[in-house]
Amino acid sequence: MKKYTIKKPVDALHVVHPQRFQIDYKNELNKAQYDAVASVNGPHLVIAGAGTGKTRTIVYRVAYLVELGVKPEHILLLTFTRKASQEMLRRASILLDYRCEKVSGGTFHSFANLVLRKYCNLIGYERNFTILDQGDAEDVMNLIRTRLKLDTRDRRFPRKETLYDLYSRSVNTVTSLSDLLNVDYPHYLEDLQDIQKVHSLYEEYKKSHHLMDYDDLLLNLIKLLQQHEPVRAELSSRYKYIMVDEYQDTNKLQSEMVNLLTYKHKNIMVVGDDSQAIYAFRGATIRNILEFPDQFKDCNIIKLEENYRSTQSILNVANEILKRALD
Repeated sequence: MKKYTIKKPVDALHVVHPQRFQIDYKNELNKAQYDAVASVNGPHLVIAGAGTGKTRTIVYRVAYLVELGVKPEHILLLTFTRKASQEMLRRASILLDYRCEKVSGGTFHSFANLVLRKYCNLIGYERNFTILDQGDAEDVMNLIRTRLKLDTRDRRFPRKETLYDLYSRSVNTVTSLSDLLNVDYPHYLEDLQDIQKVHSLYEEYKKSHHLMDYDDLLLNLIKLLQQHEPVRAELSSRYKYIMVDEYQDTNKLQSEMVNLLTYKHKNIMVVGDDSQAIYAFRGATIRNILEFPDQFKDCNIIKLEENYRSTQSILNVANEILKRALD
């Protein structure tokens, strides 16, 4: 008689029981921090005000996942500066061991660059594409502006810095140029067609010279993930647990990146403070954090409210100001 045996999936998580952990997470963290750290599968939104131990919580969660049995290369930590991710992973390594150094960490743009270097041929780029920094991008705008003789007109035309800002804001807010000018730059509405011409030629210039600017890194990664399901599946399978810091400062493109990368598992934790959004001028939208529970169903919301940085009298004043602002 044939015998049947149950086989575990190849990538099954070999869970280590918390009692065997090196770190006593419950005693080293307050209750809310521990709840965030120990929340593993599914979507989680952590609301963390200033001084509530946000960074500490992220560091401990990296260590917790590794101790739990998650392979470090299956963890992705996205931050707004490379220094921030390096510091968090360094602290996690000191807290636990060298395994935390193998966790993938970096900015949205550096992660996009890493992926595009491998797969960009699928969207028409060679892997040795060059990245334009903001200064270079502005110079290209100025070159086009000059070729079109828009710098010699009687009426003043936007300078290269303004042209680039208009382009970047339009991309990052997913807003048409006409709508953007109507709301924020009505004095340039008469120049709409010429500005659109500059931006169109800018796109052609980058494509013909094999260039990407910082915004293209996000746009092209999204394009890659949307148009090529095997790549999307591979990346979602590789990065089984994703964390994002300062989520209140993400824009629509970054939110869409997170959604695409987690489409197979939805194991995503974002950390942020809805009262500290200060980068709207860069395209960041507070709606990402406010609408996160709608985007990810059955989202677990955890609030870090115990402050370790201020005195109670200062917190009382701050709470009163916030209360009146909401009223």
